[in-house]
Amino acid sequence: MNQRFLTCSASVLFAVTVLGAPQPASAHGSMTTPPSRIYYCYLNGAENPTDPGCIAIKQNGGTDAVYDWMSVNQANANGNHQAVVPDGKLCSGNNPLFTTLDMLRSDWHTTPITASGDGTFQFAFRGTAPHATRDWIFYVSRTGWLPTQPLRWADMEEFCRLGNVALNPDGHYYLRCPLPAATGKRVIYSVWQRSDSPEAFYTCIDVDFGAGRDALFANGFQQ
Repeated sequence: MNQRFLTCSASVLFAVTVLGAPQPASAHGSMTTPPSRIYYCYLNGAENPTDPGCIAIKQNGGTDAVYDWMSVNQANANGNHQAVVPDGKLCSGNNPLFTTLDMLRSDWHTTPITASGDGTFQFAFRGTAPHATRDWIFYVSRTGWLPTQPLRWADMEEFCRLGNVALNPDGHYYLRCPLPAATGKRVIYSVWQRSDSPEAFYTCIDVDFGAGRDALFANGFQQ
């Protein structure tokens, strides 16, 4: 066997090894302030969760979705979100890996949310891979919707839309929005549409507005 054959064989073997090796999934991100439903369960622990909703995710779908918390996406959304994500599939983004996020439960963990003095709130989205952005869109569930009902587009009301936002050096997109005059427990739904690809990302965020900003001021609250 000559040296040339050995060199060629080694090159082929290297190429097969590299191409055949499992490649890491493309990662992108999720809301961390307030935490999205999937990110909260990641923080709660994929293997031994203690939160009822997170336990249900593991029991009904295993741990893969929790470990892949940054990938609730549709590859070919291109702004047509209602076409690629049907009613009842909003929290999963109609991505089969995350169907457990659409479970009808009244005990999803909620995070208190309060506007700052100017009526805004700064959301933080952890970007595990930066992308150019067409828009960020925020919705809130309407009064009367219950978490034991499928979440439909008709149940959501847009309250904020932002354009391209630079990724902060700490790895987060900081997104400041005026908060709606909502009260009680709601779902905030965010859509991140890339401009450098038709891909979009979706997050359900379970929050509690409490008495609401307007109600506080009506009762003499001083900022």
